[in-house]
Amino acid sequence: MPSRFRALLTGEATYLGSSQDTPDNPLAKLASAHAAIASVMRYDDALFDRAPLLRVISRTGIGVDNIDIAAATRRGIAVCNTPDAPTISTVEHTVLLMLAALRRLTSVRRHVMAGDTVNLFDRLSGLDACGLTLGLVGLGRIGSGVARVANVLGMEVQAYDPYLESARAEERGVRAVDNLDELLGSSDVVSLHLPLSAATQNFMNRERFEQLKPGAVFINAARGGLVDEVALLAALESGHVRAAGLDVTQVEPPSPDHPLLNRDEVVLTPHIATATEQGRVRLWTAAITQAVQVLKGERPLGLVNPEVWERLRT
Repeated sequence: MPSRFRALLTGEATYLGSSQDTPDNPLAKLASAHAAIASVMRYDDALFDRAPLLRVISRTGIGVDNIDIAAATRRGIAVCNTPDAPTISTVEHTVLLMLAALRRLTSVRRHVMAGDTVNLFDRLSGLDACGLTLGLVGLGRIGSGVARVANVLGMEVQAYDPYLESARAEERGVRAVDNLDELLGSSDVVSLHLPLSAATQNFMNRERFEQLKPGAVFINAARGGLVDEVALLAALESGHVRAAGLDVTQVEPPSPDHPLLNRDEVVLTPHIATATEQGRVRLWTAAITQAVQVLKGERPLGLVNPEVWERLRT
């Protein structure tokens, strides 16, 4: 990278939310940064005002809901994401959440911690994945990966994705479902694989939880904003939803008194699906590579706002 370019790395959570810049806080260097390797902090006009030299924001992940794309485009800032980098880790974590929820592992752990394991074998109400129907809402990279693993586990896999052709679904061992209502009402496990946007905010609301097959298991390792947590809690309390596996919540991290944390039928992890040693290397390598490409005048594959590219080249 030419010496005249400076990158701001904002992936460390300890640097976020500080009310005052200090020499130890990389946000203090915003004014001289040409590139930002972005994790979860908010990128909007308020931040851009402090970063007049910024030319590229390269996201360590797929979602760009924390970046004001329109504002970045107005200012001639390229926005990149790394759609392939998180796939393996997120697929594995999604399957982990599904199996843990099916087996009610939170309940098991609490019994063990309390020393209450007498006759636990007969009292457990876990389910095998084999033979169940998995419904995927979205069949992109991660959804397709989850489908492959689910097929190996002996599950029937179906998906609703308005952008997917039936033939392509069949190639992935998946039955394409024409409408969401059918998928929700016929799946033993439902897993979300959607981006967060204004259109998908609270996608799983009270009405959609009521459409789920009674006793269904719900999985979300995508974005917390996709789920109305009050509606999910009500569905769990009524027993309509048997269990849930979540890697994301509306507010992250969730507070210690978050009601979903206190339920035996909920497995909840704090947005760590990609937090493996290999996953972090893939994310950071891809994000940094694309930032350098932009600074060198090379168009990256993960460019989210292509309309800005001609402006950057002039």
